[in-house]
Amino acid sequence: MDEDEFWQLLEECRPPGADPDAERLAAALEERLSAGPVAAVAGFAERLSTALYRLDRRELGEGLGGDAFLYARAAVVADGRAAHRAVLADPRRFAPYAEGCVWAEPLLYVPDGAYRRLTGREWPRATAHSYESYSNAGGWARRRRP
Repeated sequence: MDEDEFWQLLEECRPPGADPDAERLAAALEERLSAGPVAAVAGFAERLSTALYRLDRRELGEGLGGDAFLYARAAVVADGRAAHRAVLADPRRFAPYAEGCVWAEPLLYVPDGAYRRLTGREWPRATAHSYESYSNAGGWARRRRP
C-alpha cells in the first residue's frame, strides 16, 4: 500500500457525521482490511506508523503525556491527509487536538484486529517506524540556533 492508497482508504472508510473518537472509522477500516490480503494489513500498518512517526516532534508533544500525545496524533491522521499536512506545516494547527483531548485511539488497533480476523493470530507489529510517543529521535532533537 503506497501513501496515496493509505489516505484514500481513510477517506473511503470515513463515516458520515460525527465520529469524535474515530471508533466508526476504525471499525470500517478493520472490516475493509480484514477482507485481505494480509499484505494490505501490513501496508496499512506501515503507512499508519509512518504518519504517526512524522508527527512525533518536540514542537507538537512537549508537555504532553505519552498516551495523550499518541492519541492526539492518531486523531490528526484520522482527520485525513489535509489535516496531517497542515499540522506538519504549522505546529500551531495541532493545538485543537492536544488541548481539546481529541483522540483517535481505536485507529491504532486497526491492523491488530484485521490481522487477527484474517489469520487467527496476533499481529506481530513489525513496522519500520514505531508510533510510540517520543520514538522519533530526530523529531525530539534540540535544534541549534544559527
